Amino acid sequence: MRKPMEVMGRLIGLVKPLAPVMALAIALGVLGFFSATAISALTAYGLASAYFGVWVRPSLVAAILIAGFLRGPLRYGEQLCNHHIAFKILAILRSKVFASLRKLAPAKLEGRDKGNLITLITSDIELLEVFYAHTISPAAIALIFSLISVALLAKAEPLLALYAAFGYTVVGVALPMYLSKRNKNLGLDARNASGRLSGFVLDGLRGLREILQYRFEDAYLRKLKTMSRESIEAGGRLKDETAFGMAITGMVLSLLHLGLVVLAGMIYLRGTEDPVMLLTAVAYILSSYGPVLALAALGNTLQPTFAAGNRVLDILDELPKVEEVERGIAVDFSGAALEAVDFSYDDTAILQAMNLEVKKGEILALQGKSGSGKSTILRLLMRFWDVDGGRVKIGSDDIRAIDTASLRKAEGFMTQETYLFNDTIASNLRLARLDATDEEMEAACRRAAVHDFVLSLPKGYDTKIGEMGSRLSSGERQRLGLARAFLHDAPFLLLDEPTSNLDSLNEAMILRSLKETAGEKTVLMVSHRPSSLTVADRIIRLETDRVS
Repeated sequence: MRKPMEVMGRLIGLVKPLAPVMALAIALGVLGFFSATAISALTAYGLASAYFGVWVRPSLVAAILIAGFLRGPLRYGEQLCNHHIAFKILAILRSKVFASLRKLAPAKLEGRDKGNLITLITSDIELLEVFYAHTISPAAIALIFSLISVALLAKAEPLLALYAAFGYTVVGVALPMYLSKRNKNLGLDARNASGRLSGFVLDGLRGLREILQYRFEDAYLRKLKTMSRESIEAGGRLKDETAFGMAITGMVLSLLHLGLVVLAGMIYLRGTEDPVMLLTAVAYILSSYGPVLALAALGNTLQPTFAAGNRVLDILDELPKVEEVERGIAVDFSGAALEAVDFSYDDTAILQAMNLEVKKGEILALQGKSGSGKSTILRLLMRFWDVDGGRVKIGSDDIRAIDTASLRKAEGFMTQETYLFNDTIASNLRLARLDATDEEMEAACRRAAVHDFVLSLPKGYDTKIGEMGSRLSSGERQRLGLARAFLHDAPFLLLDEPTSNLDSLNEAMILRSLKETAGEKTVLMVSHRPSSLTVADRIIRLETDRVS
């Protein structure tokens, strides 16, 4: 795990494009705290002057009023700048995380806890608002304010200046470091517990029908209570440390105030040339801990932030298993082939010295037992994974040299499980081609034997289908997935069990549509159903559990 300073350095680096706004926030913050401190110091100066018989000028009252008036706008301006920076950077971070996830998918995200990823994208990134809005500029403000304050106090009373420097260091540096060391792992524990709970809840919502069907409610609720308790306890430990931090900060500040009064009394008893200035300096110091107190609180509040930052940086730093090619060869599809391909998932060999040729314009079917590598072949042709040995070719070119965007445009892939978004049917179809016309969309649906079904719905193509297409049957989802593949209109169609959930009538209509593409499209189809194989020009049977 990264050290807090490394996390802080990485996060601060993102502020560079907004450096002018950050500089303005720091300037406003410093002026704001000087305005607040000036109110106490000038008031003490006026009262002390009156006590010692020194005439108080009316301009002093005006200065106090001006300082009081300016404090509000300056503080508002500082917070406005800080939150502008924070929300801009959070938007940038979300874009960066999404881009990283896109590069990691699908190989690195296979089997990943989706609930944990949702927690990372939402609440973890949101937690970084504390760092950008309440950490960077407050730290700079505290440093600048403290240095200027010590310089000003040195002119009035050097001993008080040294004492103020000691107090600022204790509250603004020593306390945050001590508190941070006490609870360095609590923030990460709390974030991980929250992520696990989110994943479990998401899993339960998706499998609610199965939970009810098999009367699993009690067991599920028991585990939910256990995970909720773990999350609450992890958060509770962090809150206990926060309370401890607030208590010890208050105690240290009280002791510093007491020490200041004792030191000032000793200076006064020893003899001072200007008692008015001495009392003014004391009042100034007593009211000047605001900037460093903000840092003291960070010793606790930053732990969840650094934990969230670590989790976000883990995603940003993770290397994909397959690097996208941005300036590679453009696809001129003239067939595809696997040449002596070896491939394993982790340590499990799937393909060994596999050879396969897909000729342009043919319909080629793969048949075989589960686990024989049929779906893996399709994923290798899509370059979702890279081979361990041998090579995959599109036309005469190694797939690793082909521009990824061009490759995705040349291939249409339909998986066994069609994913549909919680949107309208039209929006789900246009995922394949954003510029598709209504006529093209309807033509694709006719080919997939789903157009009549869509028209039977209350709002037709504008009907919302629920999360993951929950309002549709498995066959209807599958036909919409096939329509999406047809709408993509790629020259090479990769179909993984395209008719597994269909009745014989709809299957026949789809097979006829595939047969009509003969010569125009190249189709590589995986299917267990003998009826689906009748449309194929060639059938390759993978008889063993592992291809060799």
